[in-house]
Amino acid sequence: MIQKFEYNFKQLQFNLTGNDLILSHGFSKEQDGFKLCYFQAPSSCCGDIPTEPCLFRLNQRIYCTIQFFCHQKILHSGSPLKLYFSGICGTATASLAILMKNRGHQVRGSDENIYPPMSLLLMENQIDVAAGFHESNLHPRPDLVIIGNALSRGNPEVEAVLSKKIPYISVSELLKQHFIKDRRSLVVSGTHGKTTTTSLLAWVFECAGLQPGFMIGGVAENFGSGCRDKEGEFFITEGDEYDTAFFDKRSKFLHYLPEQLILNNLEFDHADIFDTLEDIEYSFRMLLRLVPEDGRIVANGDDPAVMRVLEHSFSPITLFGKSNHCDLCLSDHRLEKGGTYFTAIQKDHPEKSFFLALHGEHNVFNALGVLALARHNGIEDEITSNAFASFRSVKRRMELRGQSSDILVYDDFAHHPTAVAETLKTAKGLFPEQRLIAVFEPRSNTSVQNLMQSMLEEALSLADRVLMAKPHRGESIPVKKRLDEGTLTNNLKRHGVTTTIHQNSDGILQTLVEECKPGDVVVIMSNGSFGNLHQRLLQALELLKK
Repeated sequence: MIQKFEYNFKQLQFNLTGNDLILSHGFSKEQDGFKLCYFQAPSSCCGDIPTEPCLFRLNQRIYCTIQFFCHQKILHSGSPLKLYFSGICGTATASLAILMKNRGHQVRGSDENIYPPMSLLLMENQIDVAAGFHESNLHPRPDLVIIGNALSRGNPEVEAVLSKKIPYISVSELLKQHFIKDRRSLVVSGTHGKTTTTSLLAWVFECAGLQPGFMIGGVAENFGSGCRDKEGEFFITEGDEYDTAFFDKRSKFLHYLPEQLILNNLEFDHADIFDTLEDIEYSFRMLLRLVPEDGRIVANGDDPAVMRVLEHSFSPITLFGKSNHCDLCLSDHRLEKGGTYFTAIQKDHPEKSFFLALHGEHNVFNALGVLALARHNGIEDEITSNAFASFRSVKRRMELRGQSSDILVYDDFAHHPTAVAETLKTAKGLFPEQRLIAVFEPRSNTSVQNLMQSMLEEALSLADRVLMAKPHRGESIPVKKRLDEGTLTNNLKRHGVTTTIHQNSDGILQTLVEECKPGDVVVIMSNGSFGNLHQRLLQALELLKK
């Protein structure tokens, strides 16, 4: 039985970067097995005080720092700022850097992993990017440093910022303060399909003449960018459940003030920060609590984890899916070369068929969520239909990078086993008579571990041939938790799939050049640059023709 209690924190003080944060009004109480602590700072403070509760799970160690810095006056001074983005080549970080430059600020940054498409976007926008993280990069001293979530303590630039007391902020908080807080916020969340769904939603609203601003974790081909700052009333954001920064361990999407929310699906992911699916569900429950009672939640009614989370909603819900209890039902769909036809049925709406210029049932589900939210906002089906048909996807989502000697080379961002399976199913559906070669780089914190090894084996078994790189930074994972390459290879062999593990992309390239034949379809999957393997393969195949 949970004991309810309250504490008075009026006399408690914290010393943070030279300022006393006085908990002048606060209490803690038990709720759903969690301790909620509410804080309020003195009105004289100019720091960024969280408006949401700081949450601490009982009997679990969570390191939580309320980072206190005087950036509010800096951000809203009205003068052009000297901004420095540490980890600038992250998809959201690069997009935000471009938005801030377009607002007249001086922008530069640094990163270790500098590769397309974000590196090209930064170059096109004349934003200087230093290679590597070095204290010297912070000279001259910027007014504000924006720290990407990949950076942690020990990073030379992080340590310099702390030592020199340079004001800093997270990407998510800067996005909220500058672009979201005065707009109607639409957030797209879920384990899979966020980038595609956010891009599709922005395109539908654009076709409706609503001129939305948006922030997408990729390059939306209809816009040629992953971000835009427009004067329309809506701002559409891809909402990621990953933590915000080393100094703010809340999920990013908790910053985005959602008025309306799409929740696509829920699976275990991000094994470096979440221990269980229950932990992830808790973050999504917190997200749902931020949606107002006159807002709207559009969710996948076929997903058991999503349905569990929705039990904690205070807002109206529209369910989409195949199940009879869904409000918006998919009645049928069929794959064509140019995309997918599907039919949707919803109460108080006529049965309607759509053509979506994307392949695969997973993308039809993405479109159902967009359709439901478009209808909620009064967008006519004819406009949505035209937008679906003219949608051009997102870079690195089953993107055809080229063709040589009748060999097709595709690039996909898939790294979670479910995403790998959906990508290969789509490729099989498009090219049922051709040999499918899957090339995979286990790079994410989930895919380099053995938590989902059986799922990954099942996904890769959809291919006719598998080439895989050794797990990225696999040596940092304890052997008992690490992806077992030998077991994976043997299990795929039982499925009749020859699999080879390579030290790096050079070995994979050599094998592909030796083995590829006319008619083959090569699908290269990684959430990193993978040594620019796609382009190098196409160049090597062209050389063989000479």
